Amino acid sequence: MAERVSSDWNVFLYLLAIFLPPVAVFLKRGLAADFWINICLSILGWVPGVLHAWWIISKHETTTVKRD
Repeated sequence: MAERVSSDWNVFLYLLAIFLPPVAVFLKRGLAADFWINICLSILGWVPGVLHAWWIISKHETTTVKRD
């Protein structure tokens, strides 16, 4: 049975993305390409990293957790 991840988790990720954008993306997507893209954007500047992290969090808002 799958259940939706609470919006509280997403709010936490949005706040975390302000201070540590790659960590927020990692918690949302894991070690996928999105994480590495965010690392590169964060190296280029704080604002691109935060914007990308917020985009990733909002794009994948319907993440579900599978419970056995």
